[in-house]
Amino acid sequence: MTDDFDPVAHNRVAWDDLVDNDNEWSRPVGPEIIARAREGDWSVVLIGHEPTPRTWFPDDLAGIRVLCLASGGGQQGPVLAAAGATVTVFDNSPKQLARDDEVAAREGLVLRTVLGDMRDLSAFEDAAFDVIVNPVSTLFCPDLKPVWAEARRVLRPGGTLLTGFMNPDVYIFDEVALDRRELVVRHRLPFSSLDLSEDDRLRAYGDGPIEYSHSLTEQIGGQLAAGFILTHLTEAPHHADVTAQHLPGYIATRAVKP
Repeated sequence: MTDDFDPVAHNRVAWDDLVDNDNEWSRPVGPEIIARAREGDWSVVLIGHEPTPRTWFPDDLAGIRVLCLASGGGQQGPVLAAAGATVTVFDNSPKQLARDDEVAAREGLVLRTVLGDMRDLSAFEDAAFDVIVNPVSTLFCPDLKPVWAEARRVLRPGGTLLTGFMNPDVYIFDEVALDRRELVVRHRLPFSSLDLSEDDRLRAYGDGPIEYSHSLTEQIGGQLAAGFILTHLTEAPHHADVTAQHLPGYIATRAVKP
């Protein structure tokens, strides 16, 4: 990689390509999901296919201002809008955001989509939101400190941050071997796919997004250092990975801005 390589710009193009290739996180929810959400029967995911506990959300979403952070794809945002929330979807990929606009138009939902880097939420005023929903996405972000600082700024006092992320331990394994359902320890942590040679990166990740392992200190400790109070934590196996037989690949947390 050259010195002027921009991982955010690369990941924007890579995620647009994933949308074109029918990535599972780019498949908009169907009309039946929206219909149930309108009746109060709804769930969204932070990690894998595990529904986020409803107790992590306010009892009633009517009028609750929700920021779906790095959460395009026509999934979480439209469901929460159908359940009554006032929803803004923020994502780095124009085509991911287009999925949310597509569902909103199809279902007559009102939601806002905003393009940008999750480290910079300057599009929003202080205390603009009651809840932030951030499904697994921080692995695509080079630096998490500004993410947590901005999340805290745009939440109202008493607001909640719900985030899902990868267990960094999964990154010790060789990615090509994982595709063969083999566990081969190869990498030291912290790890980024940028650490690989160009040939090895293309072999393991193709032209896909750049990934970063991010330690638990960065993920959980970073939220605490930003001033959040952690209230809940849960783990789940990676739904599509052989590591699921041995360790939880996903972690989700709920934190509150005091």
